[in-house]
Amino acid sequence: MVRAAVEGLNLPKGEDKRYTVRMRDSSPSHFIGLDIGTSTVRCVIGMLEEGGKLAIIGQGSAPNIGMRKGAIVHIDDVIESVVQAVTEAERLSGVQVHRATVNINGSHVVGMNSKGVIAISTANREITTEDRLRVEEAATIVKLPPNREIIQVFAKNYRLDGQDNIKDPVGMRGVRLEVDTHIVTAATPNMRSLDIVLDKAHVQASHHTVSSLAAAEAVLNRQQKEAGTILLDIGAGTTNLAVIEDGEVQHVAVIPVGGIHITNDLAIGLKTDLDVAEAVKLQHASLGKGKKSVAKVTVNGVDHSFDNEEVQMITEARVEDLLEYVDKELKKIQRSQKLPGGVIITGGSSKLPGLAAFTKDKLQLAARIGKLEAVTGLVETVEDPSYYTAVGLVILDMLLMPLGDGHHQGGAGQSSAAVMGFLDGIMRKIKKH
Repeated sequence: MVRAAVEGLNLPKGEDKRYTVRMRDSSPSHFIGLDIGTSTVRCVIGMLEEGGKLAIIGQGSAPNIGMRKGAIVHIDDVIESVVQAVTEAERLSGVQVHRATVNINGSHVVGMNSKGVIAISTANREITTEDRLRVEEAATIVKLPPNREIIQVFAKNYRLDGQDNIKDPVGMRGVRLEVDTHIVTAATPNMRSLDIVLDKAHVQASHHTVSSLAAAEAVLNRQQKEAGTILLDIGAGTTNLAVIEDGEVQHVAVIPVGGIHITNDLAIGLKTDLDVAEAVKLQHASLGKGKKSVAKVTVNGVDHSFDNEEVQMITEARVEDLLEYVDKELKKIQRSQKLPGGVIITGGSSKLPGLAAFTKDKLQLAARIGKLEAVTGLVETVEDPSYYTAVGLVILDMLLMPLGDGHHQGGAGQSSAAVMGFLDGIMRKIKKH
């Protein structure tokens, strides 16, 4: 791959931190998402079409054997997977990839609530953008272990002199401004490993974000974000969840359970090899009432037969275990069985037959498998649920570009409403690495 070095740029003082990075990219009209998953790395390239629609023009994927439960354990293997996925996307699109919006994954990602308070000292007491940024910065002054760092800060609502539930205080007048935030932190060693991978693959991270938020950008509409919805991105090694309500991120968590664990359980329960268990999962695993028959698979020319009832029982036990973890996260924020928008499920493991109905029964919430919002171009590949996070990263790469950037006339800044109308008010601050 031919790549150009990209210099990191510092944020000008006072600039709105929703738009924190200006990249000197040779192709500023293209947007790239890089999903580094436990089992697969996926790279998707998009561009903005006339009329405000996002067109997918390239995609690439490569198996990843260098990660466990979303954490990097073999750096060289992950580097190789990233290079392969990016090279395939470059070849298909004809666009060189210098930078991308990249996901953060793994159980080391933890969300926590925090409050910020400041006094308004100007003569007219009018709240400015600088005041809003100051109070959000105040919310980040929390005691963290030395091996953890803040990745994202989501402002949920503001209070001004006791008045609650203010979405944007700029222009209002008062003396005491407060904000409730949800802060996402990650383990510093994991972040440094990710930095090494990207550096050696010659890809600069224009933004980092959690996988569930990226998937939410791809499949949730404004009504679902306002009403209150939980997004479950069930991957191979982890399940990323995000609760979005009143248009704001309320809770983020990563559960170290995914599709690989179903395969492992089947291998143990059926007393068979992992490759046979994977074939059984893909061809016969289901949830809910199934046919009482024999599950037959052929692997490497050898036929295997298993009791389908046993396959179903093992699968249901592991998925039920996962959903119990999900409900515990909802109980932490008093949202168990209380989200009108229900559950939207994405990720490669969302293709498990009967998953939506099973989730509805266990969580007592409406549930359905997510579908991509309007995108054009090479939709045949990216319509697979395993690509939704990567597509969401492309959308975020576009929407988080600075307003007023001369390279994007009528582009990223103006496209927020025209393309998806998704990001307004959700993301206040992205920390660049």
